[in-house]
Amino acid sequence: MASCKLTDNIYSVGTLNPNMRIFDVIMTTEFGTSYNSYIVKGSEKTALIEVCHLDFFDRYIENIREVCDPAEIDYIILNHCEPDHSGALARLLPLCPNAQIYVSQAGSIYLKNITNCSSLPVTVAKDGSSIDLGGRVLKFIPAPFLHWPDSMFTWSESDGVLFSCDFLGSHYCEPYTLDTRVTYPSCYKSAVKVYYDAIFGPFKPYVVAGLRKLDGLDIKMACTSHGPVLTSGCMLEYVLDRYAEWSCPVENGKISIPIFFCSAYGNTGLIAQEIRNGILETIPDAECEIYDINEHPMSELQYKLNTSSAFAVGSPTINGDAVAPVWNLLSHVDAINNKKKPVLVFGSYGWSGEAIPNLTVRLTGLKMTVYSDAVKVQFVPSEADFENARATGKSFAGQLR
Repeated sequence: MASCKLTDNIYSVGTLNPNMRIFDVIMTTEFGTSYNSYIVKGSEKTALIEVCHLDFFDRYIENIREVCDPAEIDYIILNHCEPDHSGALARLLPLCPNAQIYVSQAGSIYLKNITNCSSLPVTVAKDGSSIDLGGRVLKFIPAPFLHWPDSMFTWSESDGVLFSCDFLGSHYCEPYTLDTRVTYPSCYKSAVKVYYDAIFGPFKPYVVAGLRKLDGLDIKMACTSHGPVLTSGCMLEYVLDRYAEWSCPVENGKISIPIFFCSAYGNTGLIAQEIRNGILETIPDAECEIYDINEHPMSELQYKLNTSSAFAVGSPTINGDAVAPVWNLLSHVDAINNKKKPVLVFGSYGWSGEAIPNLTVRLTGLKMTVYSDAVKVQFVPSEADFENARATGKSFAGQLR
């Protein structure tokens, strides 16, 4: 991707990564991504907003040079310091000898460790502070936990342009900069949802707060850090509305207690059924469905777990541990919003029974409230085991009342 003129004074100079298929370990990127960066020119000063991934520096510097000599850059603004935003900074700085770096307070700490340089020319961008480029003022708006503590927005009121960092973005790569030229809108909208779920889903209250900060701004264009630039009348309103919709608290009058399990010979599944019976004796109207992990899409199970009031998880012990599908499920836990959530562990075992203590350690590490009376059965459950499973389900549910 070459540079692209967005307004009379604003240029896109970012790079494309169409072949990326996994981002930050946690999410698939079916449609690749882009590392967006922008140059804003005033009558007196020039600002560069965001840098890019180090691997794409050579293409990136060519794009900058299409717009200006890097030595003419007076300010480098990093709305967020993750390495896909700042990775090329160390190589760029020698070409911008007069540039002052603007970051949030948290960013000023992170950036020194990311670049391994303690003498960076850093200025902390405080809430409401601004820089004047000459006829064009850039204002800084803190946006913590969208999605790092250092995140912020940069706003150009005279242009109606919001530099929104990761907010409103997507991992979606086409050879065009603007949303008006997206060739596959349904694919783009799918990418927006996947991106929101992975990046912002754990921070919904902060998304709501971020949207409030944008109220009253006459935004004509949102220059995101990934994906197409959003314009009013095209995709901007769609993405803003979806963020608001997806961030609303789930209104559910019923208590939800899903039960997840894997079973080698059916015994852990039998325990799951009795736990369910006990839960429903205590809370008859609870939503308490049983899910064999191997028979459902992980996205469905992830949603059920993360939106539950409490849950139970069971595994047999094979080769001294819980089985892989159960560990896979727990790797999809939203650790931020599930703190203190009640969880019951259960399982059948043959020789040793390490699954339950190992799962307990993991769930405790996620800061969940693990019920003290796990249901642990050796081989095939007896009638006494079934009675214990029902009783445990009843007492577990009782703490939710």
